[in-house]
Amino acid sequence: MIVYLHGFNSSPQSHKAQFLKRYMEERGLGRDYSCPALPVSAHAALALIEATVEGRGPVCYLGSSLGGFYATYMVEKRGGKAVLINPAIDPHVGLRAYLGPQKNLYTGEPYKLTEEHLEEWRAAYVPKLTPSRYLLLVETGDEVLDYRRAVERYAGAEQVVVQGGDHSLQSFPQQLSRIFAFAGY
Repeated sequence: MIVYLHGFNSSPQSHKAQFLKRYMEERGLGRDYSCPALPVSAHAALALIEATVEGRGPVCYLGSSLGGFYATYMVEKRGGKAVLINPAIDPHVGLRAYLGPQKNLYTGEPYKLTEEHLEEWRAAYVPKLTPSRYLLLVETGDEVLDYRRAVERYAGAEQVVVQGGDHSLQSFPQQLSRIFAFAGY
């Protein structure tokens, strides 16, 4: 099973989520794909991810940005593997600048980002990683997160560092064969 975990203020309607869904459906793997609509609360998001994978066989998480943070938590808590796309390392620090009114880019749903959200992310931070469980995909042109922090945090993991690009991982379509090989397909 591949579980795509979208980023902050994103949704299952994001470009990568939809691209991956179509790609898997075209190969007869649609039943192996899931992309839950993650709520803002880390507690609620992690509970939803847990419910999504409960009773399922081997899981490979594909986490983009904040979804990469959640994928890391899940892999270290439950096992499995994760492909991380320009992952957020410490959202409790990085998203502080976004405190206050927010709006989901895809649903238009307004909400307020609070200190409580930051505290939930801080509590979900996993200090010790198992590098062999990760494939890290980053682009040096990421305008949102410093790719070097991810390279450092996931030292020892399989890593692909693409020159240029941006936070969306422009090279995503070119990485699919590597992603599926890592996931065991």
